[in-house]
Amino acid sequence: MKRLLLIRHGETEWNADRRLQGQRDIGLSTTGEAQALALAPLVASLAPGLVRSSDLVRARRTAALLGHPGAKTEPRLREQALGDWEGRQIAEIRAEDRQAYLDWRAGSYAPPGGETWTSFRQRVQAGLEAAFATGPETVALVCHGGVIRAALDACLGLSPKQIIPVGPASLTILALSETGIRLEAFNLRGGGVTLNAPD
Repeated sequence: MKRLLLIRHGETEWNADRRLQGQRDIGLSTTGEAQALALAPLVASLAPGLVRSSDLVRARRTAALLGHPGAKTEPRLREQALGDWEGRQIAEIRAEDRQAYLDWRAGSYAPPGGETWTSFRQRVQAGLEAAFATGPETVALVCHGGVIRAALDACLGLSPKQIIPVGPASLTILALSETGIRLEAFNLRGGGVTLNAPD
């Protein structure tokens, strides 16, 4: 059975500040580095034969802290482009246009200059298909919360509004068998399961 380990990067200062990053290249915070190190033993126990990472620094640094500093970068694993919303605080966006924010979380709205959910999901799906096509039984993809949500939509038909936020430095596992793709784990962390992560 083929397994995809989908790993969200550790926390950044912008995550802590509840600021949308999109494709801005923001590094990990001290907390984010500690989170990645805490997740490393769990990832190592699953023995990925191949590790790929988003080309954004927060994902690359997470991959390095997980013990894979030479992980090949895969641009299709980048976070959703959020256009004019990148760098803005969630509270500010919600105060300005609460419905637009809710529609974006549901996958039915793209911020000005941003990527639509459909386009984003298709990009992520192409990256997942490339990963599933590789030789190793277990492949780890170090990426972003939006990428993991798009993967669950593309592979399992779970719309964005059906998925709780993905916690920082968390692990989601998809397995491919003869009967199709199934979800084996969601939001696992070094210290346990994350059930109520902030956006």
